[in-house]
Amino acid sequence: MRIAFFAWEYPPRLVGGLGTYAEYITREYVRLGNDVTVLTMNNGSLKTSEVMQGVAVHRPLGVDVSGLLKVIADGELRSWGDQLRFFSSILVNDILCCAKLSNQLVRAEGSRFDIACVHDWMGAMAAPTLKSELSLPLVFHVHSTEWGRSGGRGSKAVNDIEFLGATTADRIITVSYAMKEDLAGHGWPADRIHVVWNGIDPDTYDPAKAAMDEVAALRKRYGIDTGKMILFVGRLNWVKGIMNLVQAMPAVLIEHPEAKLVILGTGDEENDVRHLAARLGLEKSVICRFEFVSEHERILHYAASDLCVFPSIYEPFGIVSLEAMAMEKPIVVGASGVSGLKEQVVSGGDGRTGVHVDGNSPADIAWGINEALQDEVRMKRWGKAARKRVLEYFTWDKVARETLSIYEELLHERR
Repeated sequence: MRIAFFAWEYPPRLVGGLGTYAEYITREYVRLGNDVTVLTMNNGSLKTSEVMQGVAVHRPLGVDVSGLLKVIADGELRSWGDQLRFFSSILVNDILCCAKLSNQLVRAEGSRFDIACVHDWMGAMAAPTLKSELSLPLVFHVHSTEWGRSGGRGSKAVNDIEFLGATTADRIITVSYAMKEDLAGHGWPADRIHVVWNGIDPDTYDPAKAAMDEVAALRKRYGIDTGKMILFVGRLNWVKGIMNLVQAMPAVLIEHPEAKLVILGTGDEENDVRHLAARLGLEKSVICRFEFVSEHERILHYAASDLCVFPSIYEPFGIVSLEAMAMEKPIVVGASGVSGLKEQVVSGGDGRTGVHVDGNSPADIAWGINEALQDEVRMKRWGKAARKRVLEYFTWDKVARETLSIYEELLHERR
């Protein structure tokens, strides 16, 4: 089929997990014999059109209309201040991408598309225009929500845009059953919501390919000899539970005094993390690496670690957990509230891969870490089971095939 794919970020412009998803899934669609056209943002320095590994990519050059929005937008949007320029860039991009698809690719060049998909609120603004201009079957992919990211304190405008995408689309695809329940609970049409888990490339995240000399050098850099290396990777934001993880460390050190927590990532809680660690006297036990490192170095961190901990409070899916699992690492994850992590990590039985905890509770996080660290042989077994689970359920091939089957079902209904 021919797919029009609207995504706010796409290589080489990557901002977060959505860009990585878009990169891998579109390539997989092409590998499976489909024709994919991506319409995405241009930061002003990128080609307006090119073909990347078989994917046609279009990036219209935008203009800033935030000055106009300050006059015509409602009070909530005007209160965004400097961030109104960000909203402007997304609004203009969606309009220009719709215009390019409709007027140039379809009407002028005669291209035919079977289906369109839009991703998160940054693509949802294109939904009604796609419907009115081309009458294409439309799928809305939801990777997170404004109310979830903000703890219910987010933008009404963004919430309304997300709901517009949900009610305009013929199908909604989200990333976990926890998210499906959350969306339906907020009044989204439950009969349209389907679940497809995200994926990973296990050939890239392969413990057998990690250079042991580089792994040893990394542990030496952090001063970790015989002690256990506990690893956190992710944005330093309240939804990731990072402050609760730091607060858990004193209780971990009582049972495992040589353990060290390595925090790898950036975000708005960097100073809070640093000050909390100092206040708790954890300067030697909590190592902060506030950087966005390359994928190669991130893989080395997984390989060097003994246990990975992601105590998220809100996590629709959580790709870092899959990365660690593919690297044969046991996992401790936040499993309360909206958590796709608990659907990845098995917390009991023969196929156990880790521990579920309440990400809101430092005491429970500490219990989970101590529970894992008490048996090194068992942790190795959990790690082996984790990679096996990734290979069975979380490859890009599986993600693409499940998604395409939903697209095909929609097309069949239309016919």
